[in-house]
Amino acid sequence: MTQLEEKFLERFGTENVQKLNVNANDMPLLLITFNNESNTKALVTNGLNEYFMNVPEKVKGREFNEIYFCLPSYWELQDFENPDMNWVFEWIQKLAKHVVSKNTWFGSGHTIPCGNPFQALSPKMKQNHFFLCDPILLKEELQPFVFEDKTIYMLGIIPIFEEEMDYKQGKGTVKLLQKLNNHGVTEKLDNYRGTVMRSKWKLFRNTPLK
Repeated sequence: MTQLEEKFLERFGTENVQKLNVNANDMPLLLITFNNESNTKALVTNGLNEYFMNVPEKVKGREFNEIYFCLPSYWELQDFENPDMNWVFEWIQKLAKHVVSKNTWFGSGHTIPCGNPFQALSPKMKQNHFFLCDPILLKEELQPFVFEDKTIYMLGIIPIFEEEMDYKQGKGTVKLLQKLNNHGVTEKLDNYRGTVMRSKWKLFRNTPLK
């Protein structure tokens, strides 16, 4: 049992922390159930924090992270054959392996494309980028875990649309976060949400240069 797993057990109780079976070469995963109004679960990496992220000076102290998907109550993780549900396993592994293999770092505000070329996450979820953020909906539950030798931060993974990614590149992370917040978008996955961008931004984005 890892130190982080022990902390999860202390914080949420044994009945709410489940260790998931993964392949030998994959990142260990935990499924956390929250007994709160959010009615959600979190699919969390349990070992990414063993990798020391070489962060820039402005975020020094945030070298150790785990990433998670916040799952709504209708999400059926056991439905392994359903492409609308099972993609979270593939992508959380890809993201965890990417940051280690590329010797890079993850921080709040980072964006990652879903494939090259971009691809929709599932038949229902048309988003094709990920936006990493500090916990929003689960801000209280997933506060950093403090150990003697390090502090482990949780980063939520929000799927975003290409035009939302373009807006972030043009206006910045803070503006995108504000727009997401104004539309009630958090790290909680939503198969049914549309883009937060107005049509005029999409028209501007698709207007060819003359």
